[in-house]
Formats: sequence, C-alpha cells, structure tokens
Amino acid sequence: MRNQRKTPKADLKRSYTVYLEAGLIVALLVMITAVKVNLETKPAQAIALDEQEVVEMEEVVQTKQIETPPPPPRPPVPVEVPNDEIIEDEMIDLDAELDMDAPMDLPPPPPEEEEEEDFFVVVEQMPQLKGGMAKLQGSVKYPEMARRAGIEGRVTVQFIVNEQGEVENARVVRGIGGGCDEEALKAVQKAEFAPGMQRGRPVRVQYALSINFRLEN
Repeated sequence: MRNQRKTPKADLKRSYTVYLEAGLIVALLVMITAVKVNLETKPAQAIALDEQEVVEMEEVVQTKQIETPPPPPRPPVPVEVPNDEIIEDEMIDLDAELDMDAPMDLPPPPPEEEEEEDFFVVVEQMPQLKGGMAKLQGSVKYPEMARRAGIEGRVTVQFIVNEQGEVENARVVRGIGGGCDEEALKAVQKAEFAPGMQRGRPVRVQYALSINFRLEN
C-alpha cells in the first residue's frame, strides 16, 4: 500500500471548516455584546410637555354711558340800589328803527263770507212739471244691464228749476245702480217746468223727483 500525499485541495477543505467555525464564533460574540450594551443603556427620559393654555371667551355687555346734565346756572345776586339813586330810562329812537320802505306785516284778510244761496226751498207757488209724472216716467228707458240683474227700486234726483223753468245742477241723491241712475238723470234734465213764483215773480227753486224702476212679471 502506497502512501498518498495530501493535495493542496484537501488542505483548503480543512481550513474552510476552521474559518467557518471561527466566523460563527465572532458573529455570536458581536451579537451578545450588542444585546448587553442595549440592556445597560439608560432608560429614556420622559419629555415634559408644556401645559396648553386655555383661552376663555367672555361676552362683554355694552353699557350705555349716562351723561350727567350740567348743573343749572346760579341766579344772579340782586344788587341793592340806594333809594336816593335815580335810574335813568333808556331812550328809544323810533326814527332810527322805523324803516318806511320795508314791507309791513299786515294782518290777514278777513275770511270771505259764504255766498248766500240764490234759490228758494219753499215758495208761495212751487214749480209745476209740464205733462206730469206719467209723461216723465214714460220717457225713461229701463237699462238692459239692470233688467238682466233684476234691479228694481227708486232713483231720486235733486235739481234747481230756474226762472225760465229749466233744470240746472241735477244730481242723483239716491240711486240703485245698474245704469238706472244715469237714465233717471237724463230724463229729469230734459223735463220742462213752470217756474216757481214768490211774490208774483219767478224765482229759482230747489226741487226733487223720484223715478221708479219696476220689472214687469
């Protein structure tokens, strides 16, 4: 049996195992040292936080400042005048203060008197309607609007009969509407009268007539 020489390849294998074990041991020592250092470190100090300020809002009630009125002025102290002292009257120059060219304040004019009524209400002989009420009533036309609405009643017209027997200032003093007032006013304005008489002469007389509006059944 011949002796075999160890080859360099066999030596590298053996040294590889040795190096591996040495590396593991070194790594283990490093880890143990690191853990020991962390365990022996000082505990972390707690950081003290500043206490937060709390701001409170209060509602301010506005008050009204009361102004104190100033005290009233003191009355003047009367000065005693000796009995033997003569107080001179102040002279008023009327000529200097009177201005003839200046407008003078005149009193207001007296109120105008109301004009007296130029007609009579009652006379010795009242006006007479020519043709009578039947003729006047026959000249009135029943308004179609009042007929459709069924409006009935009496319309009173007041007016003045002048010295010639004509109608003036006619106006409706009591109406029923529906066009009846206008028709009654037209009929009275066309009427003719014998004028009223007072002491034997024609005068203006206030008069009134009523026009009836009735629907036929």
